[in-house]
Amino acid sequence: MTPLRMTVNDVGMSKPSYKWQRVLLKVSGEALAGDHAQNIDPKITMAIAREVASVTRLGIEACLVAIVVGGGNIFRGSSWVGSSGLDRSSADHIGMLATVMNAIFLQATMESIGIPTRVQTAFRMCEVAEPYIRRRAIRHLEKGRVVIFAAGTGNPFFTTDTAAALRCAEINAEVVLKATNVDGVFDDDPRHNPNARLLETLTYQDVLSRDLSVMDMTAITLCQENNIPVVVFNLTKSGNISKAILGERVGTLVGEPSVSTTARA
Repeated sequence: MTPLRMTVNDVGMSKPSYKWQRVLLKVSGEALAGDHAQNIDPKITMAIAREVASVTRLGIEACLVAIVVGGGNIFRGSSWVGSSGLDRSSADHIGMLATVMNAIFLQATMESIGIPTRVQTAFRMCEVAEPYIRRRAIRHLEKGRVVIFAAGTGNPFFTTDTAAALRCAEINAEVVLKATNVDGVFDDDPRHNPNARLLETLTYQDVLSRDLSVMDMTAITLCQENNIPVVVFNLTKSGNISKAILGERVGTLVGEPSVSTTARA
């Protein structure tokens, strides 16, 4: 990935030259839980808010940021199917409601430090958030607001990773930044194999053919069809969100076929 560059504005002040001008940040529910002492770790949401603020506060010429949140820290639908007669559709709808809870919490955190934020849900919950309207979402971004998309795609059987890829394509964002609790994509599970290597770059086909844990097949295929790169990185390491937005090397980059597969021990 291209490193951060600096340019000089009209008054002689240096400012960052962004690799990405409009990004979609995907934050998993598990990442929001932090050390899992509680469902949502306020330190994690504040860290996200401060790093997003570090780029959005530079004005409209800075990077525009939209966010999709998961809900697995509160309720993961697929894990509850069959419990007390709960079918998959109902379980997934409960999971969508969990993402709304996370989105409202993250919105409150961001606004507490002065970041104008809007939550849009895939199905109507007008008392607590706006309904998802593509043109309105884009207009919010153009005005320098952060937009948090909640309730996934609004449909059962689709993950929030798929929602992230879909919203990224709809709002014409240039990249999906997937914030997780691991450093990126490895050639083996680093929790069980101390010799597992971090893969710095991958193609979409690498992910599909090797069944790597980047995104589900629907999400990665949608990214491939729309030529949307994906950056997988560790949310818990300070500065990683802003580094990813600025285009610095962090985590794993999944992208066009011209990107060769490389690994770092």
